[in-house]
Amino acid sequence: MCGRYTITVDIEELMLRYMIGEISIPYHRPQYNVAPTHKVYAIVHDGQANRLGQLQWGLIPEWADDPRIGSKMINARAETVWSKPAFKELIRRKRCIIPADGFYEWMKTPAGKQPFRIVLRSRALFSFAGLYDTWLKPDGSKLSTCTILTTEPNALMSPIHNRMPVILKQEDEAMWLDRSLQNQDLLSRLLVPYPDEELESYPVASSVGSVSKDDPSCIEPYVQQA
Repeated sequence: MCGRYTITVDIEELMLRYMIGEISIPYHRPQYNVAPTHKVYAIVHDGQANRLGQLQWGLIPEWADDPRIGSKMINARAETVWSKPAFKELIRRKRCIIPADGFYEWMKTPAGKQPFRIVLRSRALFSFAGLYDTWLKPDGSKLSTCTILTTEPNALMSPIHNRMPVILKQEDEAMWLDRSLQNQDLLSRLLVPYPDEELESYPVASSVGSVSKDDPSCIEPYVQQA
């Protein structure tokens, strides 16, 4: 699964990386411990250009009766996304990119669960494949939410966890965002484990497990005391 990640760059770098012309987001600070239910940055394509906005992490389908379902839908499995009622229409028409520069996963060890941060070797920004939907609140206002797709782990991730987020190759991002493209075979080819040789992982302190912990210490390598 993918339940925590980081996006520590400034808004200008985000705009440059994803060719964003204008934004309505007034402020962005580095985020070292993004968690479900948080507002997250997401990119969609409106048919003419990429747009950057914010979505709540944890998908609430437009037909949902109870918004609490969102806490159970932070991820969508790539293997079943075409058949699950909550996702099968979104994969065709409501795809988004969720930018990040690292994500956390916990590995079971004899001493307990050890968190790791996984990053590109280049330390560059990368793109999670996401889906989004808009739910109408009882008061008539709208809430836009999202989920991150997951797939089988690559060789780097398999000792840590049995799932990993779908990370899109940069050259495939435009295809993922193209709403006119609905071909299942073509899109499914993107939902595969990212090449392990382009990633690296390192242990971080267990304090990252607290959602209230959100500062640069979250991403510092953890060195066990002798």
